[in-house]
Amino acid sequence: MPESTRADLGHRLLRMTGRDPDESHRAATPLELLFDLSFVVAFSQAGEQLSHSLAEGHVLPGLGAFAFAMFAIVWAWINFSWFASAYDTDDWFYRIATLVQMIGVIVLALGLPAIFASVDHGTHLDNGVMVAGYVVMRIAMVSQWVRAAVQDPARRRVALTYAAFVTAAQIGWVLLVFAQPAFGTVILVALLLFIVELGGPIVAEVKLGGTPWNARHIAERYGLLTIIALGEVLFGTVTSVAALVQEQGWSSEAVLVVVAGVGLTFGLWWSYFIVPSGVILARYRRRSVVWSYSHILLFAAIAATGAGLHVVAYVVEGVATIDETGAVLAVAVPVLVFSAVLFGLYTYLIHEGDPFHIVLFIGTVVMLVLGVVLVSAGWPMGVGLVLVTLSPAVVVVGYELLGHRHQAAALARVLP
Repeated sequence: MPESTRADLGHRLLRMTGRDPDESHRAATPLELLFDLSFVVAFSQAGEQLSHSLAEGHVLPGLGAFAFAMFAIVWAWINFSWFASAYDTDDWFYRIATLVQMIGVIVLALGLPAIFASVDHGTHLDNGVMVAGYVVMRIAMVSQWVRAAVQDPARRRVALTYAAFVTAAQIGWVLLVFAQPAFGTVILVALLLFIVELGGPIVAEVKLGGTPWNARHIAERYGLLTIIALGEVLFGTVTSVAALVQEQGWSSEAVLVVVAGVGLTFGLWWSYFIVPSGVILARYRRRSVVWSYSHILLFAAIAATGAGLHVVAYVVEGVATIDETGAVLAVAVPVLVFSAVLFGLYTYLIHEGDPFHIVLFIGTVVMLVLGVVLVSAGWPMGVGLVLVTLSPAVVVVGYELLGHRHQAAALARVLP
């Protein structure tokens, strides 16, 4: 219930009948923003652990653990945010359930170092603390879905489907912790559990009619988490520059890294918000599942970009086993992934291809490749990072000069 319609200023229990999916001026609440802050810790932990692995040359184990960790982190956020968009009552029970989920997120974050260490050693997956965090979160989440099932009879089947899938997946993760099978078996079982995790929303939203989530609200929520994830890029910039200043003082390369890190953050932000997610989802609600799931990879790419800048710092300090080319690659590759996902996401939402986007994407790739090639040829690392920064600038400039007209024409066709 919107705050302005409350009869009093208390937070007494309200009937959880579902929000109006077409509610105008729906915006993120202070509680949702507070909830998002707990993910700052999780993103930071995952990025820091990945940067250690990459700096030591343990690329494949680091990426594997990072992929597992980022799925767990973002999936926890997705579970909360879609429920909140549909059923946020902001009463005392809802607030306490959110508090419990925040505790679970922090526990999850504390378990990330053990996961990276166990994957690196290749013995067994030490995800006990992470699973404990998920148990805490899901006790609260299932109670919310059961409450919705009781108080919203029209969508009882949908709510119970969510509760069943969440419970089944969690039982599977707990059993996996206690069984501690061989590493190969863990990967196979984890893939099956990922299918269960991802399958719940598909069945509930596509097959059973779904929940009354608000398209513009959910687009804003994903945008806000994008900004939080971009904070990791700024943090990585500060770490890299601090290392350079400590080693060399304020040199031209330190200035270039500052410009590159802040410019890269700004460019990724600008290019992300070019995509007209809210208006498309409001008209085509079934496109929400692919749109939402693609953000798992998008958020991971942003966090990995911040981790890459941490790797730059380790190389400058002389504590990394990889060279400067490897450090620039650690930044360029996740930026490439971000760009590819963003172009694919835009094309999927609009359901149209645009040759101009291919030109922009090629320009993005050229900048990224040029940055890596020049550093490998002996140019300063700061120059390479500036060229990496110019990759999202290609998209921004292309959109502002010509792309906005293409987008307006496309929206006129798909939003009659």
